[in-house]
Amino acid sequence: MNTTLFLTALAVYILALIALSIFVSRRNKSGEDFLLAGRGLPIFLTIGTTVATMVGTGSSMGAVGFGYANGWGGTLYGIGGAIGILLLGLWFAPVRALRFMTMSEEICYYVGANKLVKNIVAVLIFIASIGWLGAHILGGGLYLAWIADIDLQWAKIIIAVSFAIYVIIGGYNAVVWTDTLQAIILFVGFILMALFAVDQVGGWDALMSAQPDANVSFLALESIGMVHGISLIAVIAVGVLATPSFRQRIYSAHNVSSVRKSFYTSGTLYLAFSCVPAIIGMGAYALNPELDNRNFAFPYLAAEVLPLPIGVLVLIAGLSATMSSASSDAIAGVSILLRDIFSLVTGRMPARDKVVGYSRLSLVVIIFIALSFALLSDDIIGYITTMIATVMAGLFVCGLLGRFWPRFNWAGALAALLAASVTSLIVANFYRDFWGNPVIPAVMASLLAGVIVTLLTPADALNREQALAQLEHEREQMESV
Repeated sequence: MNTTLFLTALAVYILALIALSIFVSRRNKSGEDFLLAGRGLPIFLTIGTTVATMVGTGSSMGAVGFGYANGWGGTLYGIGGAIGILLLGLWFAPVRALRFMTMSEEICYYVGANKLVKNIVAVLIFIASIGWLGAHILGGGLYLAWIADIDLQWAKIIIAVSFAIYVIIGGYNAVVWTDTLQAIILFVGFILMALFAVDQVGGWDALMSAQPDANVSFLALESIGMVHGISLIAVIAVGVLATPSFRQRIYSAHNVSSVRKSFYTSGTLYLAFSCVPAIIGMGAYALNPELDNRNFAFPYLAAEVLPLPIGVLVLIAGLSATMSSASSDAIAGVSILLRDIFSLVTGRMPARDKVVGYSRLSLVVIIFIALSFALLSDDIIGYITTMIATVMAGLFVCGLLGRFWPRFNWAGALAALLAASVTSLIVANFYRDFWGNPVIPAVMASLLAGVIVTLLTPADALNREQALAQLEHEREQMESV
């Protein structure tokens, strides 16, 4: 790979994203415009930004690396993501009509506008957003370090600064437009890479014969193990169902119908896409089964095997996967910080005319914190799955019980959050070999605790109509007139 050519192409690409963000930033006239694109996203933008965010670090570098080590097991990430986004559209699209701004608002609504739950959930979601953001910085840094032969820590810094610039300038409008552009590049780049990988190996039969037998079994479950395979699907599905950036797609969409159409379309596309990372990973294994780090399978193919123009395109596609997902999680983190954390610390909402400025400053802070965490880690799938099970399993259960069980209360929510985190930590430290990751026992314990404690404690003081009115009153202070 010609490093100079790649870095030049990457610089031009990032400058194009920055130019686009400057152009769309003219629409940002209020805090709601900056953080939710005015709640009027058309379907094609919702599909574009959803698909680009789903094809993120885990389902690009992480899934390709998993496919390198486990063959068809690389499809499990995509299957889990598709299940998650389809269920999100089915179960949670109706909350668009309630005009929530953050996921903590939504869960707070389910439990009588209880401020303790709202504050705890806000902190957890803020941590989750930073965790996801750190994972994307880590993935992009691994790409760039391998391709350009630069220090990994400097590569992470370059990735963080690159997407930070256009997000800080354009806010959520920039995110959705750049995501849609990146989604096109992602699909073209990844499909071309899979086709070239099969061709370089010598065809489909040669690709399959080069794999260990267990890796070409059904979903590679002979290699991974049934429990581990189901756990991986579950942890990714739960991650999508509880990730703040996907909730942002609901809150910012034009209406409930557009949410459902875009999520169903995105889920179908993603399910079809799920086999592509596995094929790329198997192609890398067939060509070089001795890579030191499975996460280098994707950049290895792009840099060493593909024709130069195609290699540059797919490498930029890989970095697009990182930057599109990272930008979405950064905006979600800012929404939580300004809507929930700000009032928790100061006791008031930010003034309307200050929200855009505060948002840009918050983006700088959040990206810096996420970068700091990313500098301390080098394993993408481990990073993501542990963070999901520990922080997000309880959030998923609170959203699920709250959405479908009107009796669910604030005490049950606290019990569900605590049970998920404690169970996850126990399983991660003592039973990981059996489960693969802690998400299944964490969700089960959280559901049990949430139901039992809700039934043993009084109902919330405010009904849902009263809770919604209280949250709307708070939100009006930072929305445009």
